[in-house]
Amino acid sequence: MKPLKPPHLKKRGGGQSIQRRLGVIDEIIEELVGTSPLILDPWLRATLRVAIEVAIFRDPNEKTRGHLKGLAQFLSKRTHPYVGYYYYDLLPKILNYIPKLDSKEKKLKWEYLFPEWFIRRMRSLIGEETEDLLKALNDSLPMSIRINLLKTNLKEVEEYLKSKNIRFERSKLVKTVLRLSDAFNPEWLFNKGFALPQEEASAMASLILAPKPGDVVVDLAAAPGGKTAHMAEIMMNKGMIYAFDIEKQRIKRMKEVLKRAGVEITKIIKADGRKAPEILGKEIADKVLLDAPCTSDGTIAKNPELRWRLREKNIPKVVSTQKELLESAWELLKPGGRLLYSTCSMLREENEEVIAWFLKRHSEAKLVPLNGPYDEGFLPSTMRAWPHKHKTIGFFYALIEKE
Repeated sequence: MKPLKPPHLKKRGGGQSIQRRLGVIDEIIEELVGTSPLILDPWLRATLRVAIEVAIFRDPNEKTRGHLKGLAQFLSKRTHPYVGYYYYDLLPKILNYIPKLDSKEKKLKWEYLFPEWFIRRMRSLIGEETEDLLKALNDSLPMSIRINLLKTNLKEVEEYLKSKNIRFERSKLVKTVLRLSDAFNPEWLFNKGFALPQEEASAMASLILAPKPGDVVVDLAAAPGGKTAHMAEIMMNKGMIYAFDIEKQRIKRMKEVLKRAGVEITKIIKADGRKAPEILGKEIADKVLLDAPCTSDGTIAKNPELRWRLREKNIPKVVSTQKELLESAWELLKPGGRLLYSTCSMLREENEEVIAWFLKRHSEAKLVPLNGPYDEGFLPSTMRAWPHKHKTIGFFYALIEKE
């Protein structure tokens, strides 16, 4: 008789993609095999993943169990008979597998499909709200687009969507952001430059920095150009934006985005943002935007497979880059100018801890209080957007003025 699975496993079905479960599946393989699945024969690895998905998460009937046994013959023909024999001997362990859920993190990992280290860190941040956050990250966000006022207006785009019978709602916080309730390909809007794909929390960054017409602005990690285009719109195409990035393909995409959007005040520079003061000089910018490279865990609802690519051991390297970029941003800023530091990460190390480190180093740096529209961060005067509270991606903001 097959052992009963814990009640919460019975709920897992076809509604969750195998990509969302991949980290858990690979952990089971490693537990049963005794080595990382990444070093196994590729056909054996793929077959084990399918067998675990079906046997543990989809509760197969006897016919399906027979099909799983038949995969041994497939493996023998595709690779080597020994591989097929190995799989056949391992299959009973898969069919009778019961996880050891001996901690809160492990239970939440199996329920919501996130790495234990990530769950542990979120629990340390928000405690009992963690399950609400994990649920929100597992829900698909509707497509959001930002209307480009350099080319059109809100009424025209809304009329266009109505003519296509597309339901939408206007963001209450960023009036030019629309959330589309129906499946829709907005390619025509994008090609015309009438709209760009952008989440509310991402668009909020440009509004917080608030560059003025005639300002000199530096965007230190600009590609693919959504925030650059938004700032140009706010500046009414008057002034100058220096847009830095290092990736060739992302820069190519940014050039297309800015051209379609009708942006005329941007100079794109293919260089590491840390070199920007050497290239442009010091204290040349009225405003600097540093939407820093980060782990991007706040975007998991938009990129479900990202959850298993996150590595806790990589965080210090990411933080080091963020700090170096922040120092470069500060050198670029004029006295009296403002710098916005933002990330789409929810980890304290990439957000409040970076800002606290920076403020200790610079007595002339002053946080400008951000009193909404989202929640206060864990450092006073900073701000956070939370997926489970604000129905957008996770985001962090710190606005700093050079006295």
